Amino acid sequence: MLSPNDKKLEKLDPFYRPSMSKQKTSAEIISEARNALRTVRTQRPFTPQEDQRKLFGPTSSRTPENRPPSSFSLHASSFESSDSRPISSARLSPLELRPKAPASPTTEEDPCLSFPKPPVDPAQMRRISSARARLFRAASQGPLLPDRTLPPAESKKIVESKETVVKGDPMVKINGIYLTESNAMGHFKSHPLQLTYDGGFSEMKEQEMFKGTTSLPSHLRSGGSQGKRRSRASSHSNSSDVSRLERRAVSKANLQEKDTEIEVDEVFWNTRIVPILHELEKEENIETICAACTQLHHALEEGNMLGNKFQRRSILLKTLYKLVDIGSDLLSLKLAKLILALKVSRKNLLNVCKLIFKISRSEKNDSLIENDSILESLLEVLRNEDLHTNTEAFLYCMGAIKFISGNPRFLDEMISKGAVEILMNLIKQINENTKKCGTCLPNSGHLLVQMTATLRNLADSPPARSKLLSISALPQLCMVMGQHMVDKDVCTNIARIFSKLTSYHDCCVALANYSRCYSLFLKVINKYQKKQDLVVRIVFILGNLTAKNNQAREQFSKERGSIPTLLSLFHTFYRLDLCTEEQAGGAQQPKAQRPRAQAEDVLIKLTRVLANLAIHPGIGPALAANPRAVGLLLATLEYKSIEDCEELVINTTATINNLSYYQVKNSIIQDKKLYIAELLIKLLVSNNMDGILEAVRVFGNLSQDHDICDFIVQKNVHKFMIALLDAKHQDICFSACGVLLNLTVDKDKRVILKEGGGIKKLVDCLRHFGPTDWQLACLVCKTLWNFSENITNASSCFGDEDTNTLLVLLPSFLDEELALDGSFDPDLKNYHKLQWETEFRPVAQQLLNRIQSHHTFLEPLPIPSF
Repeated sequence: MLSPNDKKLEKLDPFYRPSMSKQKTSAEIISEARNALRTVRTQRPFTPQEDQRKLFGPTSSRTPENRPPSSFSLHASSFESSDSRPISSARLSPLELRPKAPASPTTEEDPCLSFPKPPVDPAQMRRISSARARLFRAASQGPLLPDRTLPPAESKKIVESKETVVKGDPMVKINGIYLTESNAMGHFKSHPLQLTYDGGFSEMKEQEMFKGTTSLPSHLRSGGSQGKRRSRASSHSNSSDVSRLERRAVSKANLQEKDTEIEVDEVFWNTRIVPILHELEKEENIETICAACTQLHHALEEGNMLGNKFQRRSILLKTLYKLVDIGSDLLSLKLAKLILALKVSRKNLLNVCKLIFKISRSEKNDSLIENDSILESLLEVLRNEDLHTNTEAFLYCMGAIKFISGNPRFLDEMISKGAVEILMNLIKQINENTKKCGTCLPNSGHLLVQMTATLRNLADSPPARSKLLSISALPQLCMVMGQHMVDKDVCTNIARIFSKLTSYHDCCVALANYSRCYSLFLKVINKYQKKQDLVVRIVFILGNLTAKNNQAREQFSKERGSIPTLLSLFHTFYRLDLCTEEQAGGAQQPKAQRPRAQAEDVLIKLTRVLANLAIHPGIGPALAANPRAVGLLLATLEYKSIEDCEELVINTTATINNLSYYQVKNSIIQDKKLYIAELLIKLLVSNNMDGILEAVRVFGNLSQDHDICDFIVQKNVHKFMIALLDAKHQDICFSACGVLLNLTVDKDKRVILKEGGGIKKLVDCLRHFGPTDWQLACLVCKTLWNFSENITNASSCFGDEDTNTLLVLLPSFLDEELALDGSFDPDLKNYHKLQWETEFRPVAQQLLNRIQSHHTFLEPLPIPSF
């Protein structure tokens, strides 16, 4: 006789039966046990490495005539002999009055009308002198490096001075003081440093000062003869002029200090620089010249002569330009590094960037580039030079950096030297200029292709990704894509960057939070719908954004035309793939020998996006009721076999599974449920376990319908489900058990559990997976509970062996100490405990009570070990 508690248990409804208040449907049970709505994973689109290093690869949308060349000739003659900093873009008004020198010594005009007042500031005096010296030097340079011996008549050592003579003026400026010619000549006799102009060199009477130094070439000795210098200095001046100028001159102490500085520079130039220039002039062998270039670089750095302020800079540059014609890559790198350190500009900056670009095109030169640390010099160009005036130079500089970034050995160095920040700063400048002016900079598109390609290479590095996030780079890249929508190359590179970044959770969240990205991606899809290499990456990005972010799903779906755009793209590539297959004549090639079709890859990514969107409770029912969406999915299953394209078939089935979760009246899935069940049988009989699992999951949702249950029994699908309980695969056992649970709705179908040893396999699943998967154990208990609804005797219902096993297993699983004995991962122990307490224990306790109340114990049963 049953106890009152047992009678109460007998009156409980089966777990499959829905109720208005408490009871859940079997689909809800499955959803709680295993997420019935699941995201789909897929591989990132593959980008093959280019065979040759070019500014624009073979897949570029640019025609050869519409893009800068990647190949060109470069010689010493390509460089300009005089190099100066870029002039200001501001136009200056012409001077109305030009001072003229007096016609004769007797001119009575006030000299003050002819001569500007000398500056009082010594620093300003030096700047004016230096600038004027450079002006005159440009017109007076002789041959590059003439004879190294001095003429026999020469009796003085020649060194450079920073003092100048005012050309055409009646005054002579010596050491910052304006004197008449007569006074100047007396000054010459009392001072070792003499008058200079035109960037030439002052004469020294004391030969002991540079005794033992190398003799200088004639063009290094002086900017002109002493006679010419004297003829250019007018002798017409009066004492009042001299006194006025002298009162404004700097103090004597400052003049002496300045003379000392010049003296030191002269010594350094003659003892350290000139001998190296002689070595470079010999051109004996490459190794010697390379060593001399390295020595010259160190010497100039030591003497603080790098940059564009050094007066003899043009002499050095002429010497270096001449060596370019030798054609050695190693030497060219050293020359380029030195030329860049001298801060060349305009055409020369462009040519030196071209020189490095030309060398970097060959992968075999990567080791040379690494050893010479040319990367830092290139980054300095991008950091310090003006983008607007050097766009073409930046283009080839960035081209070289792009090639270098393709070698993993350079990534850490590039990132540590600030490459990410530099590139994003340039991109920000381009964005701001385009936004301000409404038009893009000339050649900015070409430059952006190089910069975005470099960022694409850097995006694989965790430090680079961290920097991109810290400086909010993703919105800037979106802005570039929006402003250069017509440039497919730029859009493709940015899509490649995002496809890499969104594979990581933090980057994916950052982009998903930028709400404008969704409309941007839809515009790109609509503009380049037939460009597979671009749209496949955009769709992959959307799949990443919608994989784990319900807000992203909602934001994307709210964009105007979002779902129609995806379905239109689906139809385009579905037709393309279908035509490709028909043209192939249906010839089946082994998968290992058949490359993945481009159209298939787009369809794979598209089905993933649809599957992810279907998770949202507001989007999923609408998709399930969309005839075009469901029709395209079913059409894909019709003509694609899992042997032909495994990932596409699995993704399509997973999408149908998510849509079949929604039990809505106008669901196309429900209308076509029997046809879908027919298509799924193909997967059940395949050898692909992933395909079988997806098919079983769909049957788990569809089997809530009585017609589908009849179909399952008629087609012997239930036998597949029972057989899958032996799969030793927890997810497959779980899904198969869910289908069997739904079949027990009909009392006439409960007998199928005894076919093929169904009860025993369920008990085995409970034994094998119970301690590690309380969700699966709970589902097994629910299935056994439904099966035993009209039980009269436990042994006759389950069999003696299975009954005894259940009587041992269930008490041990209900013992908390035995069930949660610490055999789990410590990090998951709380999770397992929650599953055990809320899901398994209530159901298992009810099942155990039922069995015990209908079973007579003959002898004590041993407790099995797990």
